[in-house]
Amino acid sequence: MHELRKDILLGRWVAVLSDSKSPTDYRLPFHKNEESSCILCPGRENETPPEITSIRNHGTYPNSPGWWVRVLPSFKPVFQIEGDLGRRGVGIYDKMNSIGANEIIVESPEHNVRPEDMGLEHMIRVITLYRHRIADLEKDSRIRYILIYKNSGKEAGELFSHPVSYLMATPVIPKMVKDELDNAKQYYSYKERCIFCDIIREELRVGERIILETRNFIAFCPYAAQFPFVSWLIPTRHYCAFHEITYEEIEDLGLVLMTVLKKLRKIFNDLPFNYFIHTAPNMVPRRNHWHTLGEDFHWHLEIMPRLIRTSGFEWGSGFYILPTSPENAAKYLREVG
Repeated sequence: MHELRKDILLGRWVAVLSDSKSPTDYRLPFHKNEESSCILCPGRENETPPEITSIRNHGTYPNSPGWWVRVLPSFKPVFQIEGDLGRRGVGIYDKMNSIGANEIIVESPEHNVRPEDMGLEHMIRVITLYRHRIADLEKDSRIRYILIYKNSGKEAGELFSHPVSYLMATPVIPKMVKDELDNAKQYYSYKERCIFCDIIREELRVGERIILETRNFIAFCPYAAQFPFVSWLIPTRHYCAFHEITYEEIEDLGLVLMTVLKKLRKIFNDLPFNYFIHTAPNMVPRRNHWHTLGEDFHWHLEIMPRLIRTSGFEWGSGFYILPTSPENAAKYLREVG
């Protein structure tokens, strides 16, 4: 079993794989799966792990053709659902078993379709399955956090040429998410207002960083983004957990997500990017903890284009240099058709 180790200086956890790679493993060239050999395409369902769930045509059966979106266990999971956490100390260090879940969300039976080209009806299916998987895994008390994310393009960590996104459920709250949660809590304790709701009000007031606004969502370039052309999609209704999203909001989110990705593609052509959903953690009861989470946190989706390489200065300092201002990035995105 893989193990999780805690960095006691920075307070973050790292997954250490049991089957360590040798130096030559890192020199292997990147190969995309060809259409003729894609194991995720319809007709090869018996070659994949049994599906966890799917949205499919009426009258079709699990692990057979006829699906629209299907969820599979990862082929090489870092986290596994079976077992116990086994928390223990090793000298001054802490570690535990890598309990959790790794899932592949196969977004479409079409091999080459991009998310922005799926069509709204199909994007609704994908987002609906995101909601279902988070709601289901949240019931497991060993799991502390569930992250939905997508890698598109080699530079963004893409492994399959077939359209997929991923789910990682972990027994700890990742450091980046924990920082967001802690800062949101501190802001709320000081001002008794949600920091995200205040950001929405400020972005709507100023307007120059707004990309797109609908009845239920705004898309904007954050005021102090780490990288150029980063955009956030955030619901205007305040709620902390993604799986509380309504059907109307799913429809709106699908429209906004496809629109922003189309705008990015028109500017940058074949742009590698990641997107991920930051939602509330699994609220395991703890004394004096999470009692304001419903008021102080606000789920959101972040799109991160991979346009520049990170230098030693950024890695060493955590201090980022932004070559395009969020105001100009939003202007370019608003103006493109």
